Amino acid sequence: MAGIPRASFGLVVVMVLGLAILMPAVQAQAPAPAPTSDGTSIDQGIAYLLMLVALVLTYLIHPLDASSSSSSSSPYKLFF
Repeated sequence: MAGIPRASFGLVVVMVLGLAILMPAVQAQAPAPAPTSDGTSIDQGIAYLLMLVALVLTYLIHPLDASSSSSSSSPYKLFF
C-alpha cells in the first residue's frame, strides 16, 4: 500500500495547526454592539444646519432697510 507523500502530509499538518491557532481567535471576538441611534438625529442636525444657512442667506439678500425709500439707484443695500 502506497503511503501519503511527505510533502502532502507536511502541508496538511501546517494547515491543521494554522486552523487550530486561528479558530479560537475568530470565536473569541465579541459581537458588535447594537447601534445607539438609527441616524435620525444626524438627519435632524443636518436639517437644522441647512435651515440656519437659509435664514442667514435670506437676511443677507433681503436686508431690513429694503422697504424704506432711499435716493440710491437700487432699493437693496447689500453688505452695507
